[in-house]
Amino acid sequence: MQVLPDGSTRPLKDRTDQKRLQAMTDAEAEANARRDPDNLPATEEELAEFERVPDPKEIRKKLHMTQRQFANAFRFSLGAVRDWEQGRKTPDPSTRTLLKVIAHRPEVVREALDIHQRH
Repeated sequence: MQVLPDGSTRPLKDRTDQKRLQAMTDAEAEANARRDPDNLPATEEELAEFERVPDPKEIRKKLHMTQRQFANAFRFSLGAVRDWEQGRKTPDPSTRTLLKVIAHRPEVVREALDIHQRH
């Protein structure tokens, strides 16, 4: 981010050489990353500390539901489910929490949503 004189910001121009990047092997990319002291790859310990984003598609398939059924059952928009599954968007933190509960106790979420709908 570039900070402008008025205090606002704007993204820096992307100067990535896409052709060179695409031509690199995984080993070359890894070696280049390791040589960059400002952008070292995460260690195994650091990776272990990251919170995994629940995989909506994996959860949905485990429940034997179509995207539409999953969206309707848990009050998501069908577009959001599609975006998550196709990697266009990532669920926000509260949705990630809900997805974790759905993954482990879908009946509890359904019951809560059903009770809420009746009141």
